[in-house]
Amino acid sequence: MKIQGKMFMWLSVFLLIMAILYGLWAKEPIGITTLFMAFGLAIMVGFYLGFTARRVDPGAQDDKEADVADGAGELGFFSPHSWQPLGLAIGWALGFLGVAVGWWLLYFSVPIILLSVFGWVFEYYRGENRTQ
Repeated sequence: MKIQGKMFMWLSVFLLIMAILYGLWAKEPIGITTLFMAFGLAIMVGFYLGFTARRVDPGAQDDKEADVADGAGELGFFSPHSWQPLGLAIGWALGFLGVAVGWWLLYFSVPIILLSVFGWVFEYYRGENRTQ
């Protein structure tokens, strides 16, 4: 993870330089704002990856002498299935439709969104997946 953090930090430096040069040269507010926001996002991801790299064991990508086979094996836990994203997508689709059609549709979309988020967060705290 250390190398990914460094890559995002270098990307953020590049985006900051480009934002400043673009601001001086083009004087166009939308592009300047977009580049500064991209700089902010890149530095957030780079900081997160660098911070996380200090807390976890180094991976195969951090070793300069590693082979491709050194990266094989289990990488973490990934949810095999979940119906909650579908409910969340339906809720947000109704919400955006409510902005276009009528605000009354939000009365139906907000409970669907809240139930889907709640179900997704607490998905592994109930039923057969519950741990003691």
